[in-house]
Amino acid sequence: MKNLRNYEIVNKKVLFRADLNVPVLDKVITDSSRILAIKSSIKDLILNQNKIFIIAHFGRPKGEVLKKYSLKFILSPLREMLGIDKIHFLENLQQDKISKKFNDMQYGEVCLVENIRFQKNEEKIDLNFAKNVSSLFDVYVNDAFSASHRNHTSIIGFAKYIPAVAGNHLIQEIKKIDSFLENSKKPNMAIVGGSKISTKIKLLNNLVKQFNCIVIGGAMANTFLLANNIDVGKSLVEKDLVEEAKNIQIKANQYNCTIVLPTDVVCGKSIEDKKPFEFSINEITSDFMILDLGKKTTETINQKIKKSRMVLWNGPVGAFEYKPYDKATSTIAIYIKENAKKFNISTLAGGGDTISSIKNANAEDGFDYISNAGGAFLEWLEGNQSPGVIAIKENNFI
Repeated sequence: MKNLRNYEIVNKKVLFRADLNVPVLDKVITDSSRILAIKSSIKDLILNQNKIFIIAHFGRPKGEVLKKYSLKFILSPLREMLGIDKIHFLENLQQDKISKKFNDMQYGEVCLVENIRFQKNEEKIDLNFAKNVSSLFDVYVNDAFSASHRNHTSIIGFAKYIPAVAGNHLIQEIKKIDSFLENSKKPNMAIVGGSKISTKIKLLNNLVKQFNCIVIGGAMANTFLLANNIDVGKSLVEKDLVEEAKNIQIKANQYNCTIVLPTDVVCGKSIEDKKPFEFSINEITSDFMILDLGKKTTETINQKIKKSRMVLWNGPVGAFEYKPYDKATSTIAIYIKENAKKFNISTLAGGGDTISSIKNANAEDGFDYISNAGGAFLEWLEGNQSPGVIAIKENNFI
């Protein structure tokens, strides 16, 4: 696959796909990892005196120009984190505006293009739009692994008309994830959480073939408990996927993979309830909902981590955004931080909520690699290559 290490890009006009869909709270960026992820590639392209146009999305404006989704807010932190004195800004990808901006820029300078999702033809494949924009550029660089699972114009369209190259971070993400999966050390375990089993059916069906143990937490565990005839009160469940939960457990048994489900839980009468109650899973009453794992289950998980040589984590095991239901997730994250190196455990984590929960526990040091990709990380773990990666691999332009 062409990348910045094996494909020379010098004095070129570069269309650069980044993922700048950063989390923001009260107009403050709470996690800058996606900005820092492109720093290496941007530095390389600047050093080689290219004119770099960064295209990215923010939020879901669905083809409408909405001020709250403008990328202008990111100009200042982008300059600061990338160590650039000046970044140009372009309102849209109209050909005349691109040409004018080229004339305004010097080689070695960067221009940020307004939210690509303001374009109505971004979230559908508009090859005519892609062809017209591409005609003004020399090369396309994709450094947005976390957005590469999208069948969007900026992910796969431009690669059909000009040379397409993988950025440094995209290559790093693939290498780290592949290395973890391909160099499997047994016994190994996966921790899979989150709210819905529906988004992780393919993942679980793939993981049971590769892992000795899978811990299932978060609200998705409720569907598994219901499948095992456990009354989960008014907990969030996906009743239409009860049979799927049964099938996953049957398949896990066929592959000698142990599925770990909660044996005790922390409940509240609502997610805002600040007075949690701990129950055995056989004691949950109809007016309570499961919001976190109990102490016994958490300890069981930690002991299994200690005996594992590899741990993969995707998804918090409780409603970690709502204290005190962050306790089990934080306890597990801290346990990994304190014991991974001590017991020589290889660790990989990925997914937006997973990253946030690990950072909340100040446990980043416990992981060999933390992927900033969400859906793309999941897709890769499912055994599927992302459309954006395929587009680069199939690109035959020299």
